[in-house]
Amino acid sequence: MASVKVPQSKARSRKDGAAIPLDETDKRLMNLLQSRFPLDPEPFALVAAEADLDLDDVLARTRRLLDERIIREITPIFDTRALGYDSMLVAAKVDGENPQRAAQAVNAHPGVSHNYLRTHEFNLWFTIATPPDSELGLAGTLEALMRETGAESMRELPTLTLFKINMNLEMEKGTDALAAAVEASPPRELEAQPYDERDIAVIRALQGPMDPVERPYDKAASELGMSTEDLLGHLGGMIERKLLRRVAAILYHRRAGFSANGMGVWKVPEAEVMEVGGRMASFRGISHCYQRPTYEDWPYSVFTMAHGRSKEECDAILDSIAAECGMGPDDRATLYSSTEYKKIRLHYFTDDYRRWEEEHS
Repeated sequence: MASVKVPQSKARSRKDGAAIPLDETDKRLMNLLQSRFPLDPEPFALVAAEADLDLDDVLARTRRLLDERIIREITPIFDTRALGYDSMLVAAKVDGENPQRAAQAVNAHPGVSHNYLRTHEFNLWFTIATPPDSELGLAGTLEALMRETGAESMRELPTLTLFKINMNLEMEKGTDALAAAVEASPPRELEAQPYDERDIAVIRALQGPMDPVERPYDKAASELGMSTEDLLGHLGGMIERKLLRRVAAILYHRRAGFSANGMGVWKVPEAEVMEVGGRMASFRGISHCYQRPTYEDWPYSVFTMAHGRSKEECDAILDSIAAECGMGPDDRATLYSSTEYKKIRLHYFTDDYRRWEEEHS
């Protein structure tokens, strides 16, 4: 059986959060690697050709960008919901004097991929997923976390409509490009898709960082007892079946120069959500756009994540959305992250979910 890799959350120090100077070639390469890493036996050769660079230069630059923690990893990006995992965004009111205690309890769950302290009464925001065979399920897991964090309140904010998810930072162009609308994709399906043991074996073998070598798929193929061509064909089929979104580079935002992220939330009437949400998703500087449920103390139905090189750049992106969609100052709020407690890519079909439930049920 393929070995199971478990992601580790790494605390970010101040020096690790500082932006690193990049030349124009680095930026061009990072844009290409973020967009879609080719499903090809020698993907870096195709990237080099598209970037008009030598293969050795592309490999050396990629290794340096990984070593300097500018690129976090090059990895397959599987679809959590398509794999049958239940997931949602959660907003919690925790002790503002000591939020670290609650954050540590949340971080310990293996299905928590993002956890931020944000500037709002609901101050701890995290995304969490539970596997298809979870005995506690999402509701039971949140009950356990409510007890452990001592949260005054938790707001469950599952995705009702997914308009966009594409964490692809624009490295070469400026604020005008980030604040501009581009062609929007239709909302994605969220239902679980069928998969088999072969798919699970492929996911276990390939999830996690890929090596910056000429033939990075060979290692997983050998582990699976497959030819590289057969593995790539299988991955292509997983894209068609919506289990795999793409293979791509994931960046350390701050080290890549994107020091700010603003969660713009919008009061959009229910009858207008589909039309307005689609327009909001079309902006280049928006990585995520969702419809989520509202509450008496949370009237915002559409969420947009803006990423910029500064708070001002995030504001410019969100201001452009407001102008385009006719939203006034009372129709919106922006929550900025002040502390990043956890940020990892989820790993699937690992035993750490079961172990957590045994310890906390």
